[in-house]
Amino acid sequence: MQLDLNLLTALDALLEEGSVAGAADRLHVTAPAMSRTLGRIRQATGDQILVRTGRTMVPTPHALELRARVHDVVQQAHQLLSRDRELDLATLNRTFTIRWHDALAAACGPALLAAVHRQAPGVRLRLLAESGSDTPELRRGEVDLESSSAEPAAPGIRHQLVGEDHLVAAVRPGHPLADGPLTPERYAAAEHVTVSRRGRLRDPVDDALAALGLDRRVIAAAPSTAAAFPLVLDTDLVVTVPRSVTGPALRTAGLRPLPLPAPLAMPPIPLHLVWHQRHDNDRAHAWLRAQARSAARALFVD
Repeated sequence: MQLDLNLLTALDALLEEGSVAGAADRLHVTAPAMSRTLGRIRQATGDQILVRTGRTMVPTPHALELRARVHDVVQQAHQLLSRDRELDLATLNRTFTIRWHDALAAACGPALLAAVHRQAPGVRLRLLAESGSDTPELRRGEVDLESSSAEPAAPGIRHQLVGEDHLVAAVRPGHPLADGPLTPERYAAAEHVTVSRRGRLRDPVDDALAALGLDRRVIAAAPSTAAAFPLVLDTDLVVTVPRSVTGPALRTAGLRPLPLPAPLAMPPIPLHLVWHQRHDNDRAHAWLRAQARSAARALFVD
């Protein structure tokens, strides 16, 4: 049997994208051409690979079994056919796209940019704001590195834990809450603003308060910490944010962080760096990850 190894690359793209159009766009071919390739893959494997369910396509059980193995074979083939050479940072000419939470970008973006520019002056960074909804840019190769507070569940997405943060209540200087011990009752009685890219007026803090029989009044939602802090600085509003990641911005804004009262048990907030597995063996991307990890970890050093 004569095999076309290009089918493996196409199969890898089809299983990651979950659609003919997505795989075609990723491999820069037309959708009809990718559809014909899927037909050849079905003939070669004796399996439908992707089947339509409503308006989407889902992988067959056999395709799910193949997915990891196919990706490993494709990666090994790329390594075999590429020249093994050392990464020359002095001559590296590349643009990396990073999508980080606004507070994280503000806190460690300057250190990351300085380290990157010092070591690889030909590298450029594109820092993007987080989207208001979950997007597939990481999987599609349009974003190189993301941040997340949760471990990614999507197949093919890698992550590394950088540190764990803790929530604090940020208030203006002279705020009534800063005078005396901060109890759950006093915290709940204040007026609050949430930080939510989706505009949500409720978050896990409300669930923790409800467990204590308390309810807080949230009167506004801001899309970012940069938008929330001015609202807090000139009012008696309270905003609850991660202490380490927002520390530099809190100091710049002149806000005072108050530890949440002990009875208000809130779990630590993980910070993950997230990337697609296609970059596992990309030396330039591995170098970028190391610089980003170093810059982010510095935030968690007291």
